[in-house]
This record gives sequence, structure tokens and C-alpha cells, in this order.
Amino acid sequence: MRKIFLMLVILILSIKTNAQHEHHAMPAILEKKPQAKPVKKSDEQHKTVVPPVTDKNDTAKKHLEHQHGVGHQKTDVMHTEHSSMHDMSTHAEHESMTHAYSLSLPMNRNGSGTGWLPDNSPMYGKMIHSNKWMYMLHGNIFIRYNNQDIFNKGTRGGQKFDAPNWIMAMGQRKAGRKGLFHFSAMFSLDAAIAGGEGYPLLFQSGETWRGKPLVDRQHPHDLFSELAVSYSHAFSSKTDAFIYIGYPGEPALGSVAFMHRPSALTNPDAPISHHWNDGTHITFGVATLGVRYDKFKLEASSFTGREPNEDRWGFDKPRFDSWSGRFSFNPNRNWAFQLSQGFVKSPEIIHPGDDVNRTTASIIYSYNTDKGRLFNTTALWGLNKVAGHDGENAFLLEASYALNRFNFYGRYEWIQKSVEELNLDETIYGLHTLFPVNALTLGMNYDFLKGGTFRLAGGVQGAVYAADSKLDNLYGKNPAAGQVYIRIYPNIMSN
Repeated sequence: MRKIFLMLVILILSIKTNAQHEHHAMPAILEKKPQAKPVKKSDEQHKTVVPPVTDKNDTAKKHLEHQHGVGHQKTDVMHTEHSSMHDMSTHAEHESMTHAYSLSLPMNRNGSGTGWLPDNSPMYGKMIHSNKWMYMLHGNIFIRYNNQDIFNKGTRGGQKFDAPNWIMAMGQRKAGRKGLFHFSAMFSLDAAIAGGEGYPLLFQSGETWRGKPLVDRQHPHDLFSELAVSYSHAFSSKTDAFIYIGYPGEPALGSVAFMHRPSALTNPDAPISHHWNDGTHITFGVATLGVRYDKFKLEASSFTGREPNEDRWGFDKPRFDSWSGRFSFNPNRNWAFQLSQGFVKSPEIIHPGDDVNRTTASIIYSYNTDKGRLFNTTALWGLNKVAGHDGENAFLLEASYALNRFNFYGRYEWIQKSVEELNLDETIYGLHTLFPVNALTLGMNYDFLKGGTFRLAGGVQGAVYAADSKLDNLYGKNPAAGQVYIRIYPNIMSN
């Protein structure tokens, strides 16, 4: 029995070392406490010393502890994979948090709703363990001054002190040997801080306030932005099936929502192409079924097409009158691809007869090192097609680069906005005219305070717009925007 036990220890150790060297390893970039002795990544990955089979149990145990870095100080954020391995050998109940919809995938692949990020994506949050549950808290708050026409070129810009914000709580536990139960809850106080009309953002469109379309403003998000539960079942290490139900929630349509993309986390503004890609991320009534096989995932959703109404504090009527399908592919730990198609029934209350056929495609790339350097980028395309109208396209390319305490970021968008979207007079501008809009945003922030759980950063951002010359009388030629802000967000985690 002693030899069998030692052979099992050796086998588990070998499997775990290989797994860490491949895509199941998490980015080891969590800041260590001053007393902790750093462990070199290269040493950790390439140790292959195997204890002799003739050793005693205590010798094998000591070697296992040495091999997996016991003595490397645990953070208060979460258990690392090394400590989880040790826990498994001693039958402890704590384990590292996995993906929300798979026992075989890493936590870092979690995006928004059921969307995938690359496995190499950084995650910011606070991990809490109980006997059977694992919880995570994360969020983002920007306290800022925002001026959307700093040179007063037009009549549609605005300025405001506001604070875009959201906070999210997640929890999960095993359900039997192969099941996983998960819940997520997301909240925002946008409406309390910015009011029902939201915040100024040139060329933005979508949703209403006091019966009128919101134009050149980003609508506030609902207090209850997600309340969702899910169950997934592992048929094998390569195959999972899951069901996701949200009220509100996010259907399988579009890329990971902008506030959850690492390439967009440091930008206070929503993309002006938001309603061409991820505008359904708050939907009152969603049911999604999904199947994963190895690196591929296929999902189908039934959901409510109508956008959230002007009452940002309650719950809207679930309709389940729309559908979507999404195909996702993560070839390795750096890349995430998705292609999705959806039918959105009557999304706008002021245009109840306009149903939207939406097609999206996106590529997300994530790269990081153990030296605190993070590079994340997203490219996406979206197409909205309403019967009787020309299709409206949108393209976005955004990226962020973090180096120690600095974070530099940018976003470029090209989008076709209609007369209806910009709330223009059809008798002057034409019934079906499309206006191409270009927007370039650059910004940077600096972490000037790092606490045990949170960081405090100061930032500055500028944007310049180029639109059809027919709109110069409203916006001016090449209007510019600027803002300064303080950002509060959680520390980075590693699994």
C-alpha cells in the first residue's frame, strides 16, 4: 500500500506540473506581501525531480510540499493551484475557483454572461472562501469631470461631473462530483449619480429618457444589471453542457461586454458602437443552453428583445420573443474568437415595429508576463439590419498596456449612424441616410495608491471625432472631448 500511495503521489505531481506548463496555468502577477520570498516562474515550471519510490511517506510529503512551493506565502485573495494540490492530498474542502460553467476550465476565461475571454486574461477582484462555496467580488468606479466639446465647436456636446460605476458578486459550489452551480449579481448606481439622461458622449445613441431618444449621451445602467444562476455538468474533461437563466441577464450575442473586457476596463466611456455588439448585456429575461467540446463552444439563447425602460430601479416584463446563437473558439490561452447571430424583437419602445437582425464577430487577445506587463486588445465588427433599411455597420479596435503602475489605452471606432439614430430631421437630412462617424480615444492612468484589496488611480483621457461634413452645423468640424478622473478598482488576482 505504501508503494502504491507513493506512486499515486508521483503520478499526480507529474500531471499537475504538465498542466501548469500549459493553458491551465493562471497569470502569476498578483502582488506579494513584503515578507514573502518570490518564487521564480522558470524554476517552478522546470523542476522534474522525482522522489525515490523507496522513500517513506513523510519524505514524499516533504518533497511534494517543496515541489509545489509550500512556504510561498498564500495571498488573502484566493488559494493558488499549488495550495489546492496540497489541499486535495489532505482531503481539504477548499479548491481554486474554476470557470463559471466548467469544472475543467480556468477562472480567467470568465467574461460577461456566458462569453469567453482568453485564459491569459487578468482578473481583478477579491476572492472569499467558505466550506463549500467560493465567492468573488469585483467592480469599477470612475469619479470624473467629462467635457464632450472642449472647444465649443457644436451644439450637441455636454459637460458633467459624474461617476460611471458597477459592482459584481459571483459565487459557485460543486453539485455532486460532476456538477457546478453558479450565481452572479451585478449592480450599478448610474441612475442615482448621473440621472435618467446618463452622461454626455458625442454620437452615442440608444434607449430613451422622458419619451425621447437618448442621443449624444450614454444611458445609465439599471440598478439590477444581472441576477443570474446556472448549472453545468461535466461529461468529461473536454465536454461540458450548461444552462444559464437571468432576470436580468445576458444572451449569447456579441463579444464580452465592454465593462468586462480587459482592453476596455480603464476607459470610463462605453463604445459608441455599444448597441451594435453588446447592447443586450442587460436583458430582462434570458435562457441560454450551451455545449463545450475541448476548445469550442456552441450556445443558443431565448431572450427579451425590448431594451430596459426608463425606470432603472425595478424589473421589466420578460417576453422571450428573441433568439440568438453564438460559436466560440479559444485555440490557446492568448486568443478568444466568437461569431454570433441574433434576432432582436422590437428593441426600441419608440420604434416598436423595428426588429433588428444583428451579426457580430470579435477577436480578443491577451498577453502578460510575471513582470507586471499586461497587453490586451479587442477587434470587433457588428451589423444591425432592420427590414426596409440598409444595414448599419460598426468596427472597433481597442487596446490597453499596463506597465507596473501605469496603464495606457486607446480605442478607435468607425460606425454608420442613421438619421433615426441621431434623431435628425428626415426632411432635411433624408429618410435613409447613413452618416459615417470616426472616433479616436487615447488615455492613461497611474496607480498612486495600492492597498491590500483596492487600487486608486488618477487618469486623463482625450477623444477626437470625424463625421460626415453634413453634420458640421450640429457638431462642428472634428469636435474634441476630454476628461480627468479618479478610478477605484480591485487588485489583480492569480489562480
